[in-house]
Amino acid sequence: MAVFHDEVEIEDFEYDEETGTYSYPCPCGDRFLITREQFMRDEVVAEPLPNKELVKC
Repeated sequence: MAVFHDEVEIEDFEYDEETGTYSYPCPCGDRFLITREQFMRDEVVAEPLPNKELVKC
């Protein structure tokens, strides 16, 4: 069972032409990443692992 943090439109992501990756800021300070291929396959993007440095703060 998946737990969703939020639903975000692809237009809200930043696109990096060099890597072909869309990114969106995560509340933990990291970034959600998805490739065009993952998006076209309608894949769910997993939450980034928390940055250990942020956890220490």
